[in-house]
Amino acid sequence: MSVPVAQPSAMRTYALRLRPGDDLRQQLLAFVAQHHLKAATVLTCVGSLTTATLRLANQSGPTVYQGHFEIVSLVGTLSVNGSHLHLAFADSTGRTVGGHLLDGNRIYTTAELVLGVLDDVDFRRETDPVSTYQELVVYPVKPDGKKRASPKK
Repeated sequence: MSVPVAQPSAMRTYALRLRPGDDLRQQLLAFVAQHHLKAATVLTCVGSLTTATLRLANQSGPTVYQGHFEIVSLVGTLSVNGSHLHLAFADSTGRTVGGHLLDGNRIYTTAELVLGVLDDVDFRRETDPVSTYQELVVYPVKPDGKKRASPKK
């Protein structure tokens, strides 16, 4: 269950570019850690890959694709407390594949990203009693930067 934020607030943004050979997921998580981001989202990402590594729907392990691919979508939530990202990419015929972003997605020429940061919330990952997975819980943050009490579930 998400917790609504009482007042709309400005969103801070970061723009960054990844270079050939960079690992998309590792670089994103390192950026989040370096900037101590507690609640962020991918606003846009375009670029290309030589290796794409995803966990496909209802599969336990990775699926690896080799070739030249265009990133057509990267979406998800980012936090020092846990991130959840999905990637879609297309091959030279336009065939598109998507799934859970894992380590092992290597940049071909570039990846251009814009991240949005929400300073009035704190994204956490907590075990959901129904799904039993680590799911997103959104905590409001007081103006003094301290986390408020746990949201009602």
